[in-house]
Amino acid sequence: MGMGLLDGVVVLDLTRVLAGPYCGALMADMGATVYKIEQPGRGDDSRSMGPFQNGESVYYINCNRGKLGCTLNLKAPEGKKLFLELVKKADILLESYRPGTMEKLGLGYETLKEANPGLIYGSISGYGHTGPYSKRAGYDIIGQAAGGLMSTTGWPGGSPTRTGTPMGDVLGGLSLAIGVLAALNNKHATGEGEKVDISLVDSVVSAMMNINMIYFAEGRIPQRIGNRYESTYPYDSFKTKDGDVIIGAGNDKLYRLLCQEMGREDLLEDPRFRTVSDRVANHEAMKEYVEAWTLEQTVDEVADRLNKIGVPSSPINTIDRVARDPQIAGARKMFVDVEHPVAGKVTVTNNQLKFTHREAAPQASAPLLGQHNEDVYCGLLKLDKAELDRLKAEGTI
Repeated sequence: MGMGLLDGVVVLDLTRVLAGPYCGALMADMGATVYKIEQPGRGDDSRSMGPFQNGESVYYINCNRGKLGCTLNLKAPEGKKLFLELVKKADILLESYRPGTMEKLGLGYETLKEANPGLIYGSISGYGHTGPYSKRAGYDIIGQAAGGLMSTTGWPGGSPTRTGTPMGDVLGGLSLAIGVLAALNNKHATGEGEKVDISLVDSVVSAMMNINMIYFAEGRIPQRIGNRYESTYPYDSFKTKDGDVIIGAGNDKLYRLLCQEMGREDLLEDPRFRTVSDRVANHEAMKEYVEAWTLEQTVDEVADRLNKIGVPSSPINTIDRVARDPQIAGARKMFVDVEHPVAGKVTVTNNQLKFTHREAAPQASAPLLGQHNEDVYCGLLKLDKAELDRLKAEGTI
C-alpha cells in the first residue's frame, strides 16, 4: 500500500454492515492497516446483502475495501487470547455490538485497556453506551426515526420518509471516524487511550441543525415541507420540460440575479417578495413565478444558465448521471475500480476526502472471508502453520 496520512496506524475492525465498516474503509483509504475480524464460517452480515457480482456482495466490498480479512471466534477461550494479542499491537479498535456484549465476552474497554493502555476504543451503537435506551438494538432506520430526520422528510400531507440512502449509518460512521482520530491525536500528545462512544441517534440529532433551533427558538415543531427550506426562498425544486431542477437563491443578491435572468425584475419590487422572510412566507406564489420560467426549459438549460451568473443550481441527478458527470466522476474521481478475487473488477465509491500531498483512495478490494488468516496469525502473531491449522480445525479461526 502507498504512503497515506494514516500510514502505520493499526486498526482492528469488529464492526458489521455499514456504519462501522464505512468508518474503517475511510481509514484504510487513508493508509491505515485495517484488520477486518469476522466470525468464522459466516462473517459480516452484509456478505449476504445485495447487490451481488459473481455471487459476491458488492455492498460488502464497497464498505470493506482495502482491509485485511481474518476470522476469529471471540467466544472461544483461545480466541480471546489471540484477540488480546492483536489488541496489544493495535492503535484503534472499532466495534458495533449492542452495548454490554463486549463486556459479556470479557473484552470490554476496561479489560482491553489493561492489555493496551493507549488503545483507542471506538464503539458505535443505536443509542450509545449510556442512558435508558442503551441496550436497545439500532439500525439506520432507527437512527433516522428516533433522531427526528424522518419526521421532516417527505411532502406536506405525506407520510414520514426514510432518506433514500442510509443517512443514519453514514452520519454515525463519519462521527466515529472523527472521534477516533481526535482521540488518536490526543494519544500522540499524552500517551493516553480513550473510549469513543458514538450513537446513530445522536449523530442524526446533531445533523438536524436548524430544525432543532426552530423548535427551541419558536416552540414550533417543523413538519414535512418537501424540497423547500425553512429559512430562505427560492431554495427548492422546480419542474422543467424533462425533470426537476434545484435552485438555491439563498440571499437577496442571488434572488436579484435570478429575477434578472428570468426577465422578471418586477418581482424585486413586489411587497410579497422584498425580503428573505417575505419570500419564505409567500413561497407558494414565488414558486409559481419561478416554475413558469423553468417549465419552458430542460433541467440542464436551467442549471447552465443560472450557474453562469453565479446562482446555485443543479439537476436532480439520477445515479447514472452522477456516474458520468465530468465534475463528480471525472475531476473528483468519486468512482474507482478495484479487482476482487471472485467478483472481478468492481466499481466502488471513492473516498470523499481530498488532500494536497497524499491520496485517500481504496488501496485494494475487500477480503474474502478469512483471506489473510495466515498473514495475520503467522506473520503478525508469529504462530506456526501447524498451530494455525489446529486453530482452524477447532473453529477458533
